[in-house]
Order: sequence, then C-alpha cells, then structure tokens
Amino acid sequence: MRTSEKPVGRAPVNAERPGAQPGLSGPASRKLPVPPRERKPALAALALLLILGGALATTLLVLRSGDRVAAIQITRQIGAGQQMLVTSMREVQVAGTDIDYVAWADRERVAQNFARVTLLEGTLLTRGMVVSTSEELGPGKAIVGLSLKPGQLPITLDVGDRVQVIYVPGRGGDAGTQSRILAQSALVHRMRTSNTGAPTGQLAVIVDVKDAPAITTYASSGEIAVAELPGAR
Repeated sequence: MRTSEKPVGRAPVNAERPGAQPGLSGPASRKLPVPPRERKPALAALALLLILGGALATTLLVLRSGDRVAAIQITRQIGAGQQMLVTSMREVQVAGTDIDYVAWADRERVAQNFARVTLLEGTLLTRGMVVSTSEELGPGKAIVGLSLKPGQLPITLDVGDRVQVIYVPGRGGDAGTQSRILAQSALVHRMRTSNTGAPTGQLAVIVDVKDAPAITTYASSGEIAVAELPGAR
C-alpha cells in the first residue's frame, strides 16, 4: 500500500506587512504613546538661586577669612588681682568678630591694669577681663617671701594659684604643738622656676596684713609649707 506524505505547511505571511512578526497584527504591533515631558520653570529657577546663593556665601567666607586683627594672647597664667605684664602677652592674629578683643597696640596701657579673674595661658584677652584697681594689692594686703624646700610645696604650683599657708612645727619644737593654717587663701604673686619649669621654692605670696607677722616668723625658721587650691582660682 502506498502512503502519501503531505508537506509541512509554512505559517502564512502577512501580505500587508512583510516584515511583521508572526502572530502580531493590527494595534498590538504598535508602540505605546509616551506622554510629553513636563517642564517646571519654578524648580529650575529655585535651583539657579541656590547655586548663586552658595557661590555668594563661599565668596563672603573667603573674604571674611582675610579680615583679621592683631589681639593679645596670654602666655603665662596671671592670677586674679595681679598686675598685667607685657612679658606675659603676645600678638596673635584673629578673625574680626563682634567679640571685644583687646588690640595688641594697647598692650602698654593694659600693663598698667590688673586681671579681674585668673587668666590661664592661651587666653585671648577681652576688655572685661581687666580692671584698673586690684583688691589683692590694695590696702590691707602684704607680700611675704617664702623659701621652701622640696616637699613643702607642690611641683605643679604656678603664679596666680591660690594656696593655703600652713605652719608645720619643726623637730625641735614643743611636742604638743600641732600644725595649723596661717592663711586660708593666699595668692602666689611671684615665683622662681628651674630650667625645666619646676618651682625652686622661692616665691612671694599675697596675704592679709594681720597674717603677715606669723608667716614671716615661721618662714624664717623653715616651718612653713603651702598647699595648692586648684578650685579657688
């Protein structure tokens, strides 16, 4: 028996659109419409203003950074009530601000005045830190010199510090004699230091006049010690 084989047929080709894909016809083969891009002139103007504002601010900062003045910086601690010294000042350049810094040109006049509060090293001097009169060096006060040995003063002591002046009885004193405070809050007025900056034991302190005789007496016999009061500046 003879069997006839039928040739496999090909998919029909769209006669109207020869390049079209099989199975797609009509609207399905078309691209979806894209909506036109919306323009926002207000946002563009705002962005431009922000860019211009940033450029202007940068320019002002650069110009401001060059506007500097010569001011006074404290190079060594000055205690409250102590006289200002030119040797304890140096010239520094600071940005011009509304802060009332004392100009370096006024250093000689500043040296005729006194510190209102304790001025630490590195302080930029303002006019509110200086007074024309000193309670520490005024009537009712006395400057007493001390010559102390190691162990009779702290190695951290500096000019402008507050100290207690203490009577420490020597070995040859009465057995019943006890140490006592002679001055509750004396001010270190001057002090000698070694090459390393440590105190040598030679210092002058400001005390009340009524305490000066006893301190002088005990200091001459080496029966004086001082204790620093770091919280009493």
